[in-house]
Amino acid sequence: MKVLIQRVRLGNDEYRVIRPVRAKNVALYSATGDHYGLCVDRPDGRQLGTLLMLAARSPRSLVYLPLRSNPDVPGIGPPDEQPLDLVLVPRAQQFRPAHWKPLRTRITAGNAPRELRTASVPGSDLTKDIARDHPPSGDRHTLRQHVHAETLFLTGARHAFREAARHVFALTADGPPLAARYGHLYYPWGCNYHHCSNLYDRDELPDDWRQIHMVFHPTWAR
Repeated sequence: MKVLIQRVRLGNDEYRVIRPVRAKNVALYSATGDHYGLCVDRPDGRQLGTLLMLAARSPRSLVYLPLRSNPDVPGIGPPDEQPLDLVLVPRAQQFRPAHWKPLRTRITAGNAPRELRTASVPGSDLTKDIARDHPPSGDRHTLRQHVHAETLFLTGARHAFREAARHVFALTADGPPLAARYGHLYYPWGCNYHHCSNLYDRDELPDDWRQIHMVFHPTWAR
């Protein structure tokens, strides 16, 4: 996967920011109600899963997906829902969302230095940290949520990012075949079928957090 690496100073701190060169078919919305809506197609959904795994392997980096400028998802997006950017924050970084706005201004400036690299993550990472005798539980398996400056921050330990990646990869793998097999998944507009999943289990979702509802949607932007 092609990524851009940027190193930016903010006060006394230096931040390393990773972002994909392209992620047009990922969309994140702050939906009315008690959830966020995350839409992905197969290629960019797998890229999102890879970025989650990369966040697990890069405890000193921020992973930034500038999604607000992406094309709307047909039948799903604005004007009723607010688009959001996404930032993955390894817990070791101890990053404060309040610092994000000035940091974003610097990394998106036209003259900001950028280094093009190819990032890869071994598939074996998906099988790490899975409890054999009981399902994952506790803070180390949970991505904490913060919203600031039109951005959703997901903060957690490597176990939590890998668990989220497993959910995303499962969604992109099962979407079309599962929809073709079961007629009740027919979706009358947009993609003509519906396959979805939730990022959090109910028992790990605090009352003041929102569920992240993930929906598979075929490619809507080129």
